[in-house]
Amino acid sequence: MYMQALLGQDREHWIHPVASWRDHEQRGATILQSGKGCYLTDIEGNVLLDGFSGLWCVNIGYGQDSVVAAAAEQMAKLPYATGYFSFASEPAIELAAKLGARAPGDLSHVYFTLGGSDAVDGAVRFIRYYYNITGQPAKKHMIALERGYHGSSSTGSGLTGLPAFHAGFDVPTPMQHHISCPYAYRSDAVDDAALIAASVAELTAKVDELGADNVAAFFAEPVIGSGGVIVPPKGWLAAMQNACRALGILFVVDEVITGFGRTGPLFACEHEGLTPDFMTVAKGLTAGYAPMGALFVSDRIYRAMRDTTPSGVAIGHGQTYSGHPVSAAIGLEVLRLYEEGGLLANGQVAGAHFAKGLQGLLSHPLVGDVRSQGLLAGVELVTDKTAKTRPAPALDLPRHLAAIGYRNGLIFRAFGDGIVGFAPPLCMTNEEVDLLLERFRKTLDELLNIKEIRDAVG
Repeated sequence: MYMQALLGQDREHWIHPVASWRDHEQRGATILQSGKGCYLTDIEGNVLLDGFSGLWCVNIGYGQDSVVAAAAEQMAKLPYATGYFSFASEPAIELAAKLGARAPGDLSHVYFTLGGSDAVDGAVRFIRYYYNITGQPAKKHMIALERGYHGSSSTGSGLTGLPAFHAGFDVPTPMQHHISCPYAYRSDAVDDAALIAASVAELTAKVDELGADNVAAFFAEPVIGSGGVIVPPKGWLAAMQNACRALGILFVVDEVITGFGRTGPLFACEHEGLTPDFMTVAKGLTAGYAPMGALFVSDRIYRAMRDTTPSGVAIGHGQTYSGHPVSAAIGLEVLRLYEEGGLLANGQVAGAHFAKGLQGLLSHPLVGDVRSQGLLAGVELVTDKTAKTRPAPALDLPRHLAAIGYRNGLIFRAFGDGIVGFAPPLCMTNEEVDLLLERFRKTLDELLNIKEIRDAVG
């Protein structure tokens, strides 16, 4: 009775994010009750291996007692402190300093947000302010990637390159533009060098079309996450950064998904020695234990904004919970677990094992491509490997995948176009990686028990 009451209350009152409201009311919620390590338990007692870290975020795994203790201690000591009016709290100051010391390039200044979407919004506002205050008010246009994701806020959703976040919301705006993402599996480029050159040429052409004096910035994820876990070829990010420098536009790296060990190092920028002008993070910053994101600002940009704004004039961007002391205390302990607790190192070992195991899936009749970086992976399903045919929408593959996977004790992300996303916790052992792959292959095998899907496979 209790569970039925909860399900009814959910239907009546909770608007879930990025959901078909009608379908959700018919389906009902899946209620999760507890978690430990890489496992979740739902309200009916089903134990599930979480292959997606909640929503790409529970990087340290569930039930880390030291994080709970840090939150409780800070909650009892000082549950809130504003960052307005020059107030501050110890954990927020310490976290900003530690992050600034570890960030790539000269990204030594940190503005705290509640999550990734408002970190992107902060970047857009600061970019506009920077150009306005430095006498370049025409530089308003911003460019991002098709299939890229930069949040679902009123601003960031327009930079996001996914149609579901545009339909009915009046975005992108006339100041927001997209170029092709470096999607090797579905590219006509003969090799990685050609794909990189094509991206640089497309960015250059878009800037030329808009006029370099009118373009402010280019946004990119190191791995295109929600667009299908698309891993660009090595050297792509560095080439795009160099192109931005040559074109006189700012280079913004969105590490909301890739930050904090997800791809191996603390930040994915480290793979190619990037030095962006702005960088956004969230998710792994607190590992999902409390809401928090951050926007890193390069020293050059920070100083220009500071020195060009007259004394006594506030730079008008802020939020009530920016630098929240409890979230900051959690962030400090999570960072300690990454480094001193060995989670970064474990994630790198597990990531290498995962990459090797994923290759074995290529023999499956439904698998067209696998791609990964660290503990971030995409498996692209097709019904014809030679033609790389996407599964027809009528096959309802995402729904079948999620349901069968759940019955097999595995959670992953089933995207709408036949791509499956994985982002398991960094605490995952090699044995748990093997279990994840075993359960996923079983799920794929059982997909073929559905006649319509079996008949569609060439």
